[in-house]
Amino acid sequence: QVQLVESGGGLVQAGGSLRLSCAASGRTFSNYAMGWFRQAPGKEREFVAAISWSGGNRYYGDSVKGRFTISRGNAKSTVYLQMNSLKPEDTALYSCAVVKRLGVDYSDSGWYDYWGQGTQVTVSS
Repeated sequence: QVQLVESGGGLVQAGGSLRLSCAASGRTFSNYAMGWFRQAPGKEREFVAAISWSGGNRYYGDSVKGRFTISRGNAKSTVYLQMNSLKPEDTALYSCAVVKRLGVDYSDSGWYDYWGQGTQVTVSS
């Protein structure tokens, strides 16, 4: 099993920034991608960003392109999400996830094998 723990969420004013972190522990394996998804109350889960094992490939949802940046730590087991120019519509529970299979559609949550509990991000207007 893999445990994922997110941190860094909170309350921020519109236009502000937050940096989320997700640390993976437990069973170790290599070559896995990691992603961030979010879900607001009453809405479906939405793809935010994903990053390959090497960090060389990054993918973003249309609503966050140009504002959010995903990155991986040197140990590869940690992923970050830098969120700038936050908007009230970014308010959601942000969860990180791990996908073991390569070459899949990383924007599809169905491919992910392990999920964290999430961290709440609230953006006030």
